[in-house]
Amino acid sequence: MTEVRPYRIAVPDAVLTDLRDRLTRTRWPERECVDDWSQGIPLAYTRELAGYWADEYDWRAREAALNRFDQFVTEIDGLDIHFIHQRSSNPNAFPLIITHGWPGSIVEFHKVIEPLAADFHVVCPSLPGYGFSGKPSRTGWSVEKVADAWATLMARLGYESYGAQGGDWGSAVTAQMGRNGRGCKAIHINMPLGFPTPESAQNPTPEEAAAMAAIARHVQWGTGYSEEQATRPQTLGYGLTDSPVGQLAWIVEKFWAWTDCDGHPENVLTRDEMLDNVMLYWATASATSSARLYWESFKKMLEAGPVQAPTGVAAFPKEIVPSPRSWCESRYHITHWTDMPRGGHFAAFEQPELFADDVRAFFG
Repeated sequence: MTEVRPYRIAVPDAVLTDLRDRLTRTRWPERECVDDWSQGIPLAYTRELAGYWADEYDWRAREAALNRFDQFVTEIDGLDIHFIHQRSSNPNAFPLIITHGWPGSIVEFHKVIEPLAADFHVVCPSLPGYGFSGKPSRTGWSVEKVADAWATLMARLGYESYGAQGGDWGSAVTAQMGRNGRGCKAIHINMPLGFPTPESAQNPTPEEAAAMAAIARHVQWGTGYSEEQATRPQTLGYGLTDSPVGQLAWIVEKFWAWTDCDGHPENVLTRDEMLDNVMLYWATASATSSARLYWESFKKMLEAGPVQAPTGVAAFPKEIVPSPRSWCESRYHITHWTDMPRGGHFAAFEQPELFADDVRAFFG
């Protein structure tokens, strides 16, 4: 099928009623043994956030805000793909497809879609198994297949030539689109993946030494989630799909760890914004299906060849896996690089103005 069908978010009342009931019946663990987040999201804050979710958070208002965007669904390779398609008022605007990652969603881009639509026809899909896209029922939906699906989507929308942007899994999908061509003329990413050069390994610059230290810390303390999702997504999914507090904790802890937040996620994101994103996992019961992308592609992420398409990079200082430009030159055809003054992994969510300005500057 090539039909493109209009879509509006409409979470059933029964899902919201069930959510409140589950939140009130949470079986809580004991408090952590430390006075910080080093063992995970603290109990007191989790209880506070869960209480807000149950008693004050207004999903219907947040749903209406998301529905201000023009949304559609189309079937690609047997799977329904949900996407925002916000056309510019300029009919000659350049088309741009922007892709989220995990534990993100289209919510990550809610502050940049309208500003970008002044200059671009913006297409913002939900990854397969995420949000309101369909859930794959068989293996094979890897980064490479998603990149092919996005090329099909852009062709179906009538875009023969376009740009692509992404971070996290969106960066991997975007890079693959840059390798494939198929109408993708240039890419912009905010999580480049580079390798230390032999010279940098022996005699690193201060920037390279800091990047190596950050990667070592991440490997030691920050990779449990990816090992679990890349090896046993089904096992993990039972708990996250059954417990809204479990799903909240699994995601919000990453908003603490991966943002430039000076110790607390609410320094850069509001409670409502974080819960909007959590809701796209909870309301769609997509904890398991979203994690399967790790099973499909995580162990293979560094096997892909170099990107030939012109590449712009926005390097945010609190990115979880920093890659200095010297490490990335052999993997991307870099024509634009910006070292950002602040911001972390969720670039468009945390620093929408810096993000949008850099996208405009690159695609021109």
